[in-house]
Amino acid sequence: QVQLVESGGGLVQAGGSLRLSCEGSGRTFALYTMGWFRQAPGKEREFVARISPNGGSASFADSMRGRAAISRDNAKNTVYLQMHDLKFEDTAIYYCAAALPAGIKTAAQDYLYWGQGAQVTVSS
Repeated sequence: QVQLVESGGGLVQAGGSLRLSCEGSGRTFALYTMGWFRQAPGKEREFVARISPNGGSASFADSMRGRAAISRDNAKNTVYLQMHDLKFEDTAIYYCAAALPAGIKTAAQDYLYWGQGAQVTVSS
């Protein structure tokens, strides 16, 4: 089992940048595909980005491609989501999640473990 804790959310002006972190517990963190999702009020949870267990492969939602980078440090059991050129519509609660087995997973139902979420608010 993996417990995940997000940090780094907050209020940022449109056009600004923010880095989210997600620290996982346990010795098996490096086995998991890690993903970021977000959920805005009144909307369904949507995929943002994912990274393979060794960090060699990543995928992004069309809405974030070119404005986000995902990375991980398995020695620290941590995955990061760096976002820039933020827009008002990026306002949401951002969740990190862990999935097994490895693979290109972009659906929320593929992920086993979830963090509690971090609020990101972009002011226009």
